Amino acid sequence: MNFLQAIFLGLIQGLTEFIPVSSSGHLVLAQYFMGMETGGDISFEIFVHLGTLLAVVIFFRRQIWELFTSLFFFKDSLDAETHRQNRATIVYLIVATMATGIFYLLFKDMLKQAYQNPLFVASMLVITGILIFASDFVKNTSVPASNIGFIKSVLIGLAQGLAIIPGISRSGSTISASLLCGVKRKDAAHFSFLLSIPAILAANVGEINVLMKLDSGLMHIYLAGFVASFISGYLVIAFLIRLIQSGSLKYFAFYVWFIAAFAITMLLMN
Repeated sequence: MNFLQAIFLGLIQGLTEFIPVSSSGHLVLAQYFMGMETGGDISFEIFVHLGTLLAVVIFFRRQIWELFTSLFFFKDSLDAETHRQNRATIVYLIVATMATGIFYLLFKDMLKQAYQNPLFVASMLVITGILIFASDFVKNTSVPASNIGFIKSVLIGLAQGLAIIPGISRSGSTISASLLCGVKRKDAAHFSFLLSIPAILAANVGEINVLMKLDSGLMHIYLAGFVASFISGYLVIAFLIRLIQSGSLKYFAFYVWFIAAFAITMLLMN
């Protein structure tokens, strides 16, 4: 992989990690059709994922700080209800994360081979399109994330777990599940983004030892991918939140259906 390829893959990761089009599906298909293999070195994948993790942490830094400080405020005050709601949101984020983790542990080995099957990945993009197209027709409600409840938190966490399958969008599945569970659109978006933090971190923390063996001669390539994924990921978050609130995700459905149709056609022709 060269410098420009690293930037290209970093941009793909950043743009597709948060918009509901499946970053894993795009990376698998991009590497297959363009011959941009990473040679089995997952250190680059860790770098680009950490880039998107940094993007969501910085974008939601104020909300993250408010959630954190609410853990230490239990006295009666004008903000007591706000702190209670923040603590409830944290609990539901933890429950959803645990559900994702259990799903991942149970099925990760079974689904590893899917990354080697571009035709399967393209087919899963069709499913992603159906999910996000249907989500636009879910009526907006006034239910905040702090009132999700345990059962719905588990369902949203399991929906995130489905994103283990390449071609299934993590953000698309969690946002769709949140809307179907009756969460208002803005809170569904925020809950999905906050839920991505432990998911992305956990997916890479087990591979930290790989970073200890980095080839210093390739550091500029790793950093190029990291910066590209951070910048593109950060810019896309606000854009996506506005689209979710306006019920305009169906345009991404048309996009992923086009990509899926193109990929499937090319694969079958070959």
